Amino acid sequence: MGLQVLFWVGGGLVMVAIPIETVRSEHRVAEAPPQPLTIDGLPGLREVVVRAGVAPVRADLNTTPRGPAWTLKPASGEPVIVSAVTGRPFAPLSADEVSAFAKRAYRGDAEVTGVAYLATAPEETGKTGPLWRVDFADSEKTSFYLSPATAEVVSRRSGVWRLFDFFWRLHIMDWDDGEDFNHPLIIVTTVLTLSIVISGFILLWIRIARDVKGWRASKRSTRDD
Repeated sequence: MGLQVLFWVGGGLVMVAIPIETVRSEHRVAEAPPQPLTIDGLPGLREVVVRAGVAPVRADLNTTPRGPAWTLKPASGEPVIVSAVTGRPFAPLSADEVSAFAKRAYRGDAEVTGVAYLATAPEETGKTGPLWRVDFADSEKTSFYLSPATAEVVSRRSGVWRLFDFFWRLHIMDWDDGEDFNHPLIIVTTVLTLSIVISGFILLWIRIARDVKGWRASKRSTRDD
């Protein structure tokens, strides 16, 4: 119980001492003015759906670093992203193109130290499917994860985030994925810790009452003498 209380207090200190903006690498995001979405000359959604061969239950049109794109969400399976200009998937990105898009989205002077295509998104991103990872040589060891279709930065991670995540997992006692903070182990541990604290206060009260009683008896005895 003592070790877990130490983890709670230590983890809480780390989480309040580090600004959440730093944890999220918000200070490493370059400011980009909103891009107007021009739909003149674009094929209609019906035509895009036919070209993409997808029957979506929802379709979203957005601007991306590679131009306007439709995100078509079928009834089951992963969303399909296609160019709003051609109605077809974007061409594959090269490592040099990914590096250029990442630098454009990055605030700072750090150089790119690595570019890697990941067939499966790492757990730390909270995403699924393939992603590009771009590492920067800054003090936080920032990594940008980019969509292989649109080149958008979909996740940002750094050494600060990983330190925060480590203490978060200790804090909630979920060492698997750090998502479940309502599991039986932490509930039982909290109940036991609370019982220890309450019993400590009771014992403290008993000790103080006994000491006060002894002090009064001693004072009375001294007065009688």
